[in-house]
Amino acid sequence: MKKGIHPKYNEYDVILTTGEVVKMRSTLERKEPLKLDVDPNTHPAWTGKRSLNDIGGGAADKFKKRFAGFTTKKS
Repeated sequence: MKKGIHPKYNEYDVILTTGEVVKMRSTLERKEPLKLDVDPNTHPAWTGKRSLNDIGGGAADKFKKRFAGFTTKKS
């Protein structure tokens, strides 16, 4: 490899939703730890559990229920 053209590879901490701290490496420069809102401990893709939004309690479903009888056609 050519010298001087590659970015520096840095190590930083990632804080999971459980409070566990994991070391990651990246070319990004971070001074403070990265705190995750969603990680493999909580995301439905890894846990297999569905949230209310996935089941039909989302904003789009609420909108459809609220305006189900509304129409712009004159009778």
